Amino acid sequence: MELLYSKIEGKGKPFLILHGFLGMSDNWKTLGGQFAEEGFEVHMLDMRNHGRSFHSEDFSYEVMAQDVVYYCEQNNLNDIILLGHSMGGKIAMQVVSEKPELVNKLIVADIGPKYYAPHHQLILKALNSVDFSKKPSRKEIEEILKESIKDFGTRQFLLKSLYWKNSDELAFRFNLEVFNEKIQEVGKALSSESKFLKPALFLRGEKSNYILDEDFLVIQHHFPNVKIKTISNAGHWLHAENPDDFYKEVIVFLKK
Repeated sequence: MELLYSKIEGKGKPFLILHGFLGMSDNWKTLGGQFAEEGFEVHMLDMRNHGRSFHSEDFSYEVMAQDVVYYCEQNNLNDIILLGHSMGGKIAMQVVSEKPELVNKLIVADIGPKYYAPHHQLILKALNSVDFSKKPSRKEIEEILKESIKDFGTRQFLLKSLYWKNSDELAFRFNLEVFNEKIQEVGKALSSESKFLKPALFLRGEKSNYILDEDFLVIQHHFPNVKIKTISNAGHWLHAENPDDFYKEVIVFLKK
């Protein structure tokens, strides 16, 4: 197996952070640093097909959960704190259902265990419309994305994954070809048998529709020892839109 790329900060109890779809470990740089200052050894991971981690045709929650378990084995990590946002939250739920003894506390940011219908089509269409063989500049790429993606924050988030493939050609770090083929994997539900009995915290954005009030029952079915909190003035990117409240809720949960 190949090992996931990670950024590690701080010393103390191991605390793993899993980013969302099309994201990377860099998205968590500021909060990761703050958690490290609280006495945690923070591992910010790039999931397969994202960031600086390896590309693979295999892309499912089962294989991504195995990647996290393997990473922990290779780094001798146990009794970890596991935090995941969006797709990363689904991976985290898969990890605790397969290997509950590895995780001490679970934190899930703005995603539920339920099935989500594909809803990234507009973003994928925009990303696929960038022709890197024409060697567009960063500015030109942003203009192409702007045609379909009106939200400035979403565009900036996607542009973070640009890098210089060689001296005169940009590319995206993520594996767009595999995402085009396997986008339905991102919405898959957690198995109905999955249960995690240790403490769990689910955080949802006040302006997001990913976790609805009617989803509480299914969350409690899988995670009987759960707290569900709403982060005000935040949508799906709650950790970026209201990092102060997000940080406070996580620290209160971990210090209990």
